[in-house]
Amino acid sequence: MSTLSREQVRTMMGEVLTAQGKELPSDDSARLDAIGFRSLDFSELALQVEDELDTELNFDAPGLRSIETVGDVLDFIDELQKAS
Repeated sequence: MSTLSREQVRTMMGEVLTAQGKELPSDDSARLDAIGFRSLDFSELALQVEDELDTELNFDAPGLRSIETVGDVLDFIDELQKAS
């Protein structure tokens, strides 16, 4: 199975934000609430990753609660890809 690099996922995350007139900062420590990246945006990003990989990512709500920064999102997607 192929996997997406952090940079590819970051680019996809930027596209989700750009579609809403927002911008993804270059700093991975940027807080999601500060840049307006919401749970719905995360869902959209996860669907794009699934489409790209042609596989379903299995994640749970409690795991999502610990995500607060851009880097957390990238780490979380990395871990999901390794678990698939």
